[in-house]
Amino acid sequence: MSNLKITKKHHKHLNNPFPSTQTSHPFIPGTLFFNSQTVTSHKKFSIGKDFQLLWCSNNGGYLSISHRSNPSKLIWSTIPGQAFVSAALAETEVEESRGSFVVKDGDVHLVCNHQTIEEIRVINEFDHSLEAINQDSQYGFEQKTDLNSSQFPMLLISGWIFSMKKKKKQFQKAGISADIQFETKETSTSARYWLLFDQKNSNQIGFQVMLGEPSFKQSRKTSPTPTGRYRGFRRRLGQLRKRKLGFCRYLSRPRGYVTISSAEEEIQEMKVAESTKFNRVCLTYSSEAKERFYGFGEQFSHMDFKGKRVPIFVQEQGIGRGDQPITFAANLVSYRAGGDWSTTYAPSPFYMTSKMRSLYLEGYDYSVFDLTRHDRVQIQIHGTSVQGRILHGNSPSELVEHFTETIGRPPVLPEWIISGAVVGMQGGTETVRDTWDKLRTYHVPVSAFWLQDWVGQRETLIGSQLWWNWEVDTKRYCGWQQLIQDLNARHIKVMTYCNPCLAPTHEKPNRRRNLFEEAIKLDILVKDKHGQPYMVPNTAFDVGMLDLTHPNTASWFKQILQEMVDDGVRGWMADFGEGLPVDATLYSGEDPISAHNRYPELWAQINREFVEEWKSKCVGKVKEDPEEALVFFMRAGFRNSPKWGMLFWEGDQMVSWQANDGIKSAVTGLLSSGLSGYAFNHSDIGGYCAVNLPFINYTRSEELLMRWMELNAFTTVFRTHEGNKPSSNSQFYSNHQTLSQFARLAKVYKAWKFYRIQLVKEATQKGLPVCRHLFLHYPEDEHVHHLSYQQFLVGTEILVVPVLDKGKKNVKAYFPVGESSNWQHIWTGKLFTEQGCEAWVEAPIGYPAVFVKAGSIIGETFVKNLRDLEIL
Repeated sequence: MSNLKITKKHHKHLNNPFPSTQTSHPFIPGTLFFNSQTVTSHKKFSIGKDFQLLWCSNNGGYLSISHRSNPSKLIWSTIPGQAFVSAALAETEVEESRGSFVVKDGDVHLVCNHQTIEEIRVINEFDHSLEAINQDSQYGFEQKTDLNSSQFPMLLISGWIFSMKKKKKQFQKAGISADIQFETKETSTSARYWLLFDQKNSNQIGFQVMLGEPSFKQSRKTSPTPTGRYRGFRRRLGQLRKRKLGFCRYLSRPRGYVTISSAEEEIQEMKVAESTKFNRVCLTYSSEAKERFYGFGEQFSHMDFKGKRVPIFVQEQGIGRGDQPITFAANLVSYRAGGDWSTTYAPSPFYMTSKMRSLYLEGYDYSVFDLTRHDRVQIQIHGTSVQGRILHGNSPSELVEHFTETIGRPPVLPEWIISGAVVGMQGGTETVRDTWDKLRTYHVPVSAFWLQDWVGQRETLIGSQLWWNWEVDTKRYCGWQQLIQDLNARHIKVMTYCNPCLAPTHEKPNRRRNLFEEAIKLDILVKDKHGQPYMVPNTAFDVGMLDLTHPNTASWFKQILQEMVDDGVRGWMADFGEGLPVDATLYSGEDPISAHNRYPELWAQINREFVEEWKSKCVGKVKEDPEEALVFFMRAGFRNSPKWGMLFWEGDQMVSWQANDGIKSAVTGLLSSGLSGYAFNHSDIGGYCAVNLPFINYTRSEELLMRWMELNAFTTVFRTHEGNKPSSNSQFYSNHQTLSQFARLAKVYKAWKFYRIQLVKEATQKGLPVCRHLFLHYPEDEHVHHLSYQQFLVGTEILVVPVLDKGKKNVKAYFPVGESSNWQHIWTGKLFTEQGCEAWVEAPIGYPAVFVKAGSIIGETFVKNLRDLEIL
C-alpha cells in the first residue's frame, strides 16, 4: 500500500479563501504496564556521571530524569500509568503550491498506543546489548548516533507497544458470589521498542526510540488465573482507552477491582500474519498546566505555544497568515498562499519552558509538537524512529548556550555590515549614484548598497522580476566594477542577490552565460519522478532547483560566487531554500520530505564554506583587513542553520501594522528566533509585500516606514528594502521628511555600535541573541510571560518599546521585576525606579521609547554618542 499522497495545486486559479485547518492525528493516549518480575518497584539508575533516572511503580509507574547537581528538579518525566512510547501506520497527504505546503494525516491503518516495560538495563562500555537490538529493530542504534561520543553507563528501557481490542471477560470478586462481567481488552498487534538514554555532555542527555516490526495476532490462548506472578502489570483497567481517528472512550470497571495480567503472556502467543513498518512514532511526557513553551525556531504569531499544535516544516511564511482581508485574497488567488499562524521559513524542533525544561529533536523528519493538553506533551514524528536531546540548565540563557553549543553558533560578523545603513536599491548605476548623492547630503552613515537587481529585470504577468541567472546585467549596471570601486573608496560595500534556483534565460538579450543550461549538462538539478529536471513553479515562471546533495553542485556554485566576489562584491542575500518539492528525486536518494527540512541548511553550508575558503586564500592586506570580510544573509533555515548561516532576515512581511504578518510579526519573529539559536536576525525596514487591488490595498505609508526605521535601529542590521512594488510604497528617499528621519535613525543605530560589537562576539561564544525577549533574563516575572511583540531587550543594557500601531504617539512600557538598576529614558533622562510596573511614555516619530540601565557604562556611552552625533 502507498502511504504518501502528493497533490500539486500550483496552477489552480480559483481556490477556497478559507481553507480547512491542517489536520493531523489527535492526541494518542495509552496505558503503561510493567513486568514486576523484571522491573523493581523503585530504583535510581545512573546515566553517565551527571544524570540519573528514577523508576517508580506508584500510580501505574513512571520515569523521571534529573541532573545530579539538582536532583529535586525534574528535567523530563513520564505520566504515571500512561504510555510514553506509541506508534502508528498512517497515510500522509501533502498538498503543495508554490512553496506552500500542508501535511495532512489520512487513513490510519494501525495504532499501537499501549506500552509495557519489560526491562530497565544499565549498559556499560563492554555490553553487547545494542548489537542484538540492531538485528531486531528497523534501524540500528549505531546507525543513528555516534556511541563513541556517549558517556557510560547508558540506560536501555525495552518492552512492547501494542493495540488492544475489546473482549468480554468474567471474573469473581472476592467476597461476592455473583460473577461480574465487563468489557476488557486483549492484545491485537504488538511490536518491540527500545528507548536508550545516554549522556552526551555535562548538560545534555541523548534519547533514542527504536521500533521492531509489528506483529499481527491470529490466535490467543486463554489467560491463566491471575496470580502474584503477574502483579504490577495491569494497574487500572478503567484507564484503558479506545483510540480510532480521535474517538476516545473510557472503559468502566467494578469499583475496587483490579485486573492483572502479564506482558509476556499477552505477547508470547502472537503469530506474524504480515510484516510492515510504522511511519509514525509518538513520544509522550508530562508538562505542567501553567508551563510556558518558547522557541520552535522563527515563529511570527506567538511567543508562548502552550495549548497549540506546532508543526515543524520549512516553507513560505504566507501572505497575511491569518490577518484579514489579505489572507482571504491570497488564498483565493493561489492555493493556501495566505499561510497561517504556524507557517514559517525557519522552524526548529526545539523548545525551552518557563520551568527550565528544554528538548530538541535531531534528524529532519516532519514532526508536530502537540501542547494542547494541560498536563502533557506529545511529539508526533513522521518517521520510523526518534532521536533527540534533553537539556539541563538553570536559566533560559544557560539553555540557549547549551543548545547552541551542540547545533553551532554563527561567526563574528564583519564590522562593516554593523557600522551603518545597508541601503536596498534597484534601478541601475545612475539611480544608485543619484541616491548616494542624496544620502551624503543628509550625512547618512552608510555601510553598503544592496543591489538585488544586479542580474537585470524582466516584465512578467505580476510585474518586474529578477532574471535568475547569477551574473551582472551590464546594460542595467554599466560600469559595474567602477561603481564598486568608487563606493569602496568611501568605505561602502556592494552587496548582491542569489538563490539556489536557475531560470531559463534563452530570452535574455545580454547574457554571457546560461547557468540553467550549464546545470542541466552537469546533471546537478533536482529531478522529477521521471528523471527529468524538476521545473518548480515560482510566481510567474518555472525554475530548476540545484540538487545540493550532488557532489558537484557546491564547487560549481562556488565558482559563480567567486566571479561575483572578484568584481569587488562583499556580501549577498542567499534567498529561498524553503521550496524543495516533496516528490523530488535527489542524487543522495534520501527521502525528499526529510531532505526538504535539510535543504536550507545545505544551502547555507555552501555559502558559508565559500566565505571561509575565500578568506583562507586571501593574502596580504586583504587577508588581514576585517573590512574585506564577506557576509551573506538568508531567510530559510532549520535547527542547525545558526551553525552555517552568518546572518538572517525574516523574509517578506506585509507593509502593514498587523500582528500575524506586519510590523508586529517582525518583532515576534525576531524574538522567537533569538530563543532558538538565531542570534543575528533582522527584517526589511518598512516590510516587503505590498498589494494594490480594487478592494484590498496594502501600501507602505510614510508613518509605517518611519516606525519600522525606529524598530530596526535596534536590531543587528539596519537594512532597507523597496518592497515588491517600489512605486506604491513610501521610500526613505521619497522626500525631505523621510530622508531626515532615515539619517536620524541611522545615527541612532551607529550610536550603539560599540555595544553591538560586544553582543556579536558574545553570540559567537554563547549563542545569545542580540535582541532578546525579556524571558531570557527575567523568567521569574509572571508579567514577562504575557509579552510578545510589545518590547524587547538589546543585550541586557537597553530596553526598547517600539510604536507598532498607526497614529500612536505613546507606548506602555513595562519594567521587569528582578533588576538591580533603574531604567533611564534616553531622551528625557527620566528614571523609572519601580519594578513590576507599567508606565505610559511619550514616543513621537523619531523618538522611540528606549531605556538604558542607569549608571551603566553601556548606557552612559550610548547617551554620550547620541549627543556627539547631535541626536540628543
